[in-house]
Amino acid sequence: MSATGLEVFDKTLHITNTWLKELMEMLGCDRHVAWHALGSVLRTLRDRIPLQISAHLSAELPLLVRGLYFDRWHPTATPEHYRSLDEFLERIAEDMPSSRSIDPENAARAVFTAMTRHLPEGQLEKIRHALPEDIRSLWPRRTVREDRTRVEMDVDEHRISREA
Repeated sequence: MSATGLEVFDKTLHITNTWLKELMEMLGCDRHVAWHALGSVLRTLRDRIPLQISAHLSAELPLLVRGLYFDRWHPTATPEHYRSLDEFLERIAEDMPSSRSIDPENAARAVFTAMTRHLPEGQLEKIRHALPEDIRSLWPRRTVREDRTRVEMDVDEHRISREA
């Protein structure tokens, strides 16, 4: 029997919880923080890519995540044209609640990894090509569908290099 009475709600709850569980494991945080990190990265990405690509991406997102993606959207102000990784990460940090201690770069890497696991490669390729090279560097080096250990090693490797 359906938990909510509607299959579409049950499906989006299940998929959204899967994404959040993966983010919690990668970021070492609770569900609430993972939700905020997911939203901050997706909204920053949404505001940087062209409108048509943004619309296509939204169609691939789970229904609940799609709502998070469109939260506070002003389509007439997009796409933004900043070019640097620092500007991208600043926008993520500005969007995340200040009480959260998640590094914006780790948040972006984790969300991009979840996207890589769950979204069609063709759509991801269009998104990556719409971004400047240094922002693209945050995406996993290859499509990671099952190799969780490799992704965790990449995040840890990046964290170590930033601390050194």
